[in-house]
Amino acid sequence: MPRRSRQTLVASLLAAACLGAGGGAVAYATLSDGNTVVRQVTVQRAEPIASSSAPLSVNQIYRRAYRGVVEITVTTASASSPFGGGGGGSSQPREAQGSGWVYDTSGRIVTNQHVVDGASSISVRFWNGKTYKAKVVGTDLSTDLAVIKVDAPASQLYPLAVGDSAAVQVGDGVVAIGSPFGLEETVTSGIVSALHRSIDARNNFTINDSIQTDAAINHGNSGGPLLNNRGQVIGVNAQIRSDSGGNEGVGFSIPSNTVRLIAGQLISSGKAEHAYLGVSIDAAAANARIAEVRPSTPAKKAGLKGGDIVIQVDDTTISTGNDLTRAIDSHKPGDTVTLKYRRGSDVHSVDLTLASRPS
Repeated sequence: MPRRSRQTLVASLLAAACLGAGGGAVAYATLSDGNTVVRQVTVQRAEPIASSSAPLSVNQIYRRAYRGVVEITVTTASASSPFGGGGGGSSQPREAQGSGWVYDTSGRIVTNQHVVDGASSISVRFWNGKTYKAKVVGTDLSTDLAVIKVDAPASQLYPLAVGDSAAVQVGDGVVAIGSPFGLEETVTSGIVSALHRSIDARNNFTINDSIQTDAAINHGNSGGPLLNNRGQVIGVNAQIRSDSGGNEGVGFSIPSNTVRLIAGQLISSGKAEHAYLGVSIDAAAANARIAEVRPSTPAKKAGLKGGDIVIQVDDTTISTGNDLTRAIDSHKPGDTVTLKYRRGSDVHSVDLTLASRPS
């Protein structure tokens, strides 16, 4: 029987800085076309859960979580130009897929913004094959997160527990569940390879404290959960770093503490707001040296200049650019903060009111 043809959700490939001796590119982990041979293996038995405090096996994590993971199919309109002269362009529907997971008993589902971007219709397929139409509750381009909602019976909804991403440590075991290449309910496992990674959202703002993992993440895993060894969601799988476009063991997940914050805003108002200072940081500097102050921003109004080194925000010591971004992200638009910076040999202090981040 021929495979059902699926089109690829357009995923931006971002130029990436060299890591060690090799270069690479960052790809959003959406669906890609390809021929895959699959052999299903039945697990004959699994060890029972010994206690609530003991780490779970991959099989136990899967059995605990799989009913809360969904496959998302998105239909978008793709403009095409006619061949030959005369006439106008036509719009052909196009399908793409990603993953997601049940957030609450009201039918809200968390996924990536780039999975549902431009959707004219969204359908959600659950573990038992039942499919429901979904509507977008809200999206946030700056964190690549989205919340959608299905009107499904309570018996169909199995919300996943959300863990504390701040408690995650390098070397912890993790499990990813999703639909790579449209293969629903695929489970892969690995470890937390690194913490506090910075990845770029598609609007070029930084997503801080991302979790790096070697658990296999491929096109179609986008929006699916990264689970700790207790079966709790600690991240949303979003990007891979790859020369080939496939899994090379370097994947990135948006941390669950960011997910909880942004999902709450999207559910309450349909949008997320981020505090904005209005500077770019010199990536080559070992400190929080300002490279550029953007016009008509709180930083510009406060008199900050390129070359200034930010050393403190309120009571938080700032040592790196990531420290500064985290400090600003911990506030809301309209908050007033005291910022200390070094200009030459002098230290200055200024109070400023943070703005709302532009789109």
